[in-house]
Amino acid sequence: MESFAQQTPFEISGGQQTATYPEVIRYYHDLAAHYPQAKLITYGKTDFGEPLHLLVLSKDKEFNPQTLRQQHKRIFLINNGIHPGEPEGIDACMMLSRDLLKENRLPKDVVICIIPLYNIDGSYNRTSTSRANQNGPLFYGFRGNSRNYDLNRDFIKTDSKNSESFQYLFNSWQPEIFVDTHTSNGADYQYTMTLIPTQKDKLQPILSAYLCNTMLPDLYTQMKKKGFELIPYVNSVEETPESGIEGFLETPRFSTGYTTLHNTIGFMPETHMLKPYDKRVESTYKLLETYIELIVRDAKIIGENKAKADLAVARQKEFTLSWKLDKSTYDQLPFKGFEAKYKPSEVSGLNRLYYDRNAPYTRNIKQWNNFVPEVTVSKPLAYVIPKAWTRVIELLKLNQVHLQQLQKDTELDLNVYYIKDYKTASKPFEGHYLHSQVQVTDQQQKIKFYAGDYVVYVNQAQNRYIVETLEPQATDSFFNWNFFDAVLGQKEHYSAYVFEDTAAELLKHNPELKNKLEQQKASQKDFAENPAAQLEFIYKNSDYYEKTHLRYPIARLEQNVNLSLK
Repeated sequence: MESFAQQTPFEISGGQQTATYPEVIRYYHDLAAHYPQAKLITYGKTDFGEPLHLLVLSKDKEFNPQTLRQQHKRIFLINNGIHPGEPEGIDACMMLSRDLLKENRLPKDVVICIIPLYNIDGSYNRTSTSRANQNGPLFYGFRGNSRNYDLNRDFIKTDSKNSESFQYLFNSWQPEIFVDTHTSNGADYQYTMTLIPTQKDKLQPILSAYLCNTMLPDLYTQMKKKGFELIPYVNSVEETPESGIEGFLETPRFSTGYTTLHNTIGFMPETHMLKPYDKRVESTYKLLETYIELIVRDAKIIGENKAKADLAVARQKEFTLSWKLDKSTYDQLPFKGFEAKYKPSEVSGLNRLYYDRNAPYTRNIKQWNNFVPEVTVSKPLAYVIPKAWTRVIELLKLNQVHLQQLQKDTELDLNVYYIKDYKTASKPFEGHYLHSQVQVTDQQQKIKFYAGDYVVYVNQAQNRYIVETLEPQATDSFFNWNFFDAVLGQKEHYSAYVFEDTAAELLKHNPELKNKLEQQKASQKDFAENPAAQLEFIYKNSDYYEKTHLRYPIARLEQNVNLSLK
């Protein structure tokens, strides 16, 4: 078969242009037509109406993920163009896939999967101005999609069809290693490529040990040899890197935070926006090439680690719902920067920051990268979910969570949460008024569930996805993303002039309630002088007050009981 030598738009333009979506898909169609080791597959739809594409490179010409897992192949998944204004991965993967095929360099034990361009509609919104701080390419796409979502905040709430299609693709292939290609903003420094690995403390410990002790050191070593020395993502504590940098905590709304829930080691490489575009693409190409080399070398241990991690998570009892940075400990990190200086602004006349590229330096800076649990929870035996919460059920199924249904109406004695307090953002974020700082109280209650309601046993490799979405205190829980806001509203109340007589009868026949009221009056002067507050107190401590108000609708089954399930 004739070798496929087609150049990419990036190469044809001398490293100045990034490919458009039609050019990308046409290129991969041609590549797959030339090489039987390549196949372009579609998964579902995106918000733009186009399917989500996946290019699969398989030396043995096997393209069924289940078969490949049975053959103990490692799966390496690369995602490009989630922010189409950061397109280095789009162009690098076009060249890399062609070169691997043309030069017969496809590995035997590793299958390479490439999402050519994730945010399709954003890529059509091409300008040269939306990335105000970026040095090329000449034209590029926009961060938001056609519904103005940042798709790298959508992996739990799943407002977009892109996210649904990605989750189906991801859970079909179950990659061991995942990379999502990006471009940075922020300070100026000497490095072309920075790196955000899955945060080591929240990654499953077996995987974290391999990541920290083997994969990251070797990535840094190999990339330095290839002319692109790496540095951790420069998340400065203050305005400039000299203040030190903090680790980036990628919660499950982000792609690599989502993949961590499934025990996949994730990376978010960020090229530096001010470096020339051709060098940014070259560094991305070499980084992806290095990932492949390391996965090939460590294929056996990577597979064993993933299996062990899945088993450990299925047996895990305690789960962290939120993390906080430990500011008491830090490392010293050798850093190659440019001196930060100040000069009068030509706009305001006041001092402004600039980085003097004629004054490079190498010095140690502080790096805070240790995170500790902030809120933890013990898993229940199972969660019980009323069938009415269909979106929750759909997303659990999409993530291959094993669900069973009650065969008949059943009263269960279980633990329920009441939402005691929470904060809500004053402005919308990605289409939602996010909740945070959730506080709950719990009660043991007997609740009737109905045939068709769902039971989710927490004994699965998907446990982290289950717990971190269903526990309301988790940072990116379904509750915090407003899935359950209806329970926060009270549905019934009373007319005071009628309930006055009812309240008097309640106090007459319930000495315990009367005593609670008197204690409250004695301890709170304002309450003692507020008849409406006293009436409300009696109402909320009576059977007239609806038990479902502020009650989180997903219950925790703590004791093993015989259930009739299908």
